[in-house]
Amino acid sequence: MENNQNEKSVFVFKSFIEEYLDVRRDKADESDAVKSIREGVEMKGATIWILIAAILLASLGLNVNSTAVIIGAMLISPIMGPIMGVGLAIGLGDFDLMKRSFKSYLVVTLFSVVTATLFFLISPSVSEGQSELLARTSPTIYDVFIALFGGAAGFIALSTTKKGSVIPGVAIATALMPPLCTAGFGLATGNLIYFLGAFYLYFINSVFICVATYLGTRVMRFSRLQYVDKEREKKVRKYIVWVVVLTMIPALYLTYGILNDTIYEGSVKRFVNEQLSFENAQVVDKKIEKRDDGKVLRVVLVGKEVADSTIFMAQRRMIDYNLGDTKLVVLQGVSGQQAATLDITSVRAQVLEDFYKNGEVKLQQQSVLIDSLQTMLDTYISYDELARALMPEMKVLYPQVSHFALSKSLGMSIDSAKVDTITFAIIQLNKRMDEREKGKMVEWLKARTNSKELKLLIEQ
Repeated sequence: MENNQNEKSVFVFKSFIEEYLDVRRDKADESDAVKSIREGVEMKGATIWILIAAILLASLGLNVNSTAVIIGAMLISPIMGPIMGVGLAIGLGDFDLMKRSFKSYLVVTLFSVVTATLFFLISPSVSEGQSELLARTSPTIYDVFIALFGGAAGFIALSTTKKGSVIPGVAIATALMPPLCTAGFGLATGNLIYFLGAFYLYFINSVFICVATYLGTRVMRFSRLQYVDKEREKKVRKYIVWVVVLTMIPALYLTYGILNDTIYEGSVKRFVNEQLSFENAQVVDKKIEKRDDGKVLRVVLVGKEVADSTIFMAQRRMIDYNLGDTKLVVLQGVSGQQAATLDITSVRAQVLEDFYKNGEVKLQQQSVLIDSLQTMLDTYISYDELARALMPEMKVLYPQVSHFALSKSLGMSIDSAKVDTITFAIIQLNKRMDEREKGKMVEWLKARTNSKELKLLIEQ
């Protein structure tokens, strides 16, 4: 009985997987998919000119730091064709297609780098790396996953009937053009670090789009050529494995360094916020310096001078934040050489931030005060209007009343310190009123003013 139940559960699970996750159910005609990728491999004539135009457009986008222009260049670029061609050729065992794809890949890479280099040599406005340029010079393991998943999405779109807007999205996500332009910028400016970092990012994208395409041909069960040389196939697979591993190693190393730096900077921020927060002194600048003898955290304080013993105690607590190998240097009363090395931009930003925060707090306090005053004013106005509304009724019911006023106040018991809200009705009489009439007036006023507590004050 238990075995039958297990078999039923397995069957249900398989049915669920096949219904929702079987990509082959939407598989298009295999020959059409292969033809589409093969046609994208050729890089001659008009395709090369489109590539050059895309490279110039991407270079302009990097030059002016425009994300929109860079995205436009990635959308019109034909550079993904040869890369997917290499992956398809490996998956099908078509070594003639592999040769043509690899040749086209080298051609587009050469044309792209040369075009970008010439552009940045001629362009007069590029003196230093913009943020979009710098973003293409430090590849990490995350770029590996972006290229792998982006390439997988691209191949699935080409090999199934559910294409939609996947291909443009893949072109944007995998970002093949900007690294090539940044590599050209590195050559034009003589910055070897820029060139190597950007070209490595381009190589990562290329390799893992190729790997994703190869895996896609196996998942979609594309037909392999029958005349393939088995020994040659084994060698190609071995080369693929080595290329993938060797490509990932530097990315893993760079990612490890970035994660360490992020964790370290987070620890520094917590230490400064928790241990260097003083009542009459404020941190206006902090900077981490890497020296030959270790790391130094340099902090600038303004305000009342903090005692050396307090700073010493803060230094000893650095080990609790995993900053034991970092030396703390606190600058107070900045002048001379210290002032020359002070980050004015950081200080200005800190001052503006404090000014904004203080202004925001004052605005909030003023807003609360205004709301409170407005409530009080509304209360006085409402009771004044209510007294005016009751005057005609008062004349009819109690003609002996010559003056009438309503007010609301707080009453406090001296013994218990209990606070109650009390409505006061003040009347002036031109004729004596007995106690029964007074009681009826109190009950009437309670009902008309909707007050639980009402005190009647009478002036004869």
